[in-house]
Amino acid sequence: MHTREEKMEAFGRLLDVLDELREKCPWDRKQTNESLRPNTIEETYELCQALIANDSHEICKELGDVLLHVCFYAKIAQEKEDFDIADVCHRLCDKLIFRHPHVYPPKEGAQSKADTADQVITQWEMLKTKERDGNKSVLSGVPTALPTLIKAYRIQDKARGVGFDWEEKEMVWQKVKEEIAEFEAEVAKGDKAKAEAEMGDVMFSLINAARLYGINPDNALEATNQKFIRRFNYLEEHTIKEGKDLHNMSLAEMDAIWDEAKRQGL
Repeated sequence: MHTREEKMEAFGRLLDVLDELREKCPWDRKQTNESLRPNTIEETYELCQALIANDSHEICKELGDVLLHVCFYAKIAQEKEDFDIADVCHRLCDKLIFRHPHVYPPKEGAQSKADTADQVITQWEMLKTKERDGNKSVLSGVPTALPTLIKAYRIQDKARGVGFDWEEKEMVWQKVKEEIAEFEAEVAKGDKAKAEAEMGDVMFSLINAARLYGINPDNALEATNQKFIRRFNYLEEHTIKEGKDLHNMSLAEMDAIWDEAKRQGL
């Protein structure tokens, strides 16, 4: 591993390279916040995929791409004389210190106590509402642009941070069953709009259940996505080898091959 000095030197090298690219490369020179935003989203998802795969080489590479975007936005802001990368770092450090009074005692008042991760989260949410430019309400800190599944999880997690949660996690299952029954009732009536609303409630309650049992629903769903892809690819490859066409196969025939894929651990 590198020394602190080597890490600082590497970060300085990145800033120097970005400065030169911004000056000499036509593509880098024309970039704006608006043009970079779609690429930032893509790079973030590529990092997430590397994290799911637990591929250290890819994680390192994708972290570099995300870091480049952070520095690029700061560079653009510097050119506008709004702020620079040092301001970004200082604001982050100031925020971290303010939100961790159990580690950094405030100048006024006693050091707070937070012995568990849950206590830290509760304290964190309370402090965020007290910041001068912080969230005006508990849920205002949830970005509106988040993917809906992740947004639901973050909404529930933030509500939990101020004590709005089930007393016992097992209690959530009654809510799940209730929402499923309401969805089935609207489907039976043929009311699509109400059925859609109830499906949203079903999904929200299931995400809540996952959270209560320490499961990240986004990770869980992605794992199922990948599992389905592996098994469907096996089904498709198997039929091609036998000279068959999926369109002409019965569901029972496809299920038999699907079960074979399951037995092989796919």
